[in-house]
Amino acid sequence: MGCKQGASLGIISLVVYITGGIGCFGGIAMIIFLKGYNLWGWGDARTIGYLFLCAGACFSVLGVVLMRIFRNRDLC
Repeated sequence: MGCKQGASLGIISLVVYITGGIGCFGGIAMIIFLKGYNLWGWGDARTIGYLFLCAGACFSVLGVVLMRIFRNRDLC
């Protein structure tokens, strides 16, 4: 049971890390390519891009921290 829990926690941290990377690069793409475009009525796509960039960077850091924590714990 413990090894399954350790593997699932590792997979969750990897998903958080990858999601952060996708958000980060998506934010960069919005900043560069969608200048002045209204995105679904939420506002300027460039501003949403900055949000995605910062949130993606935070998720990437969170994923790395979680991976380090779960790697150093003896879950099996």
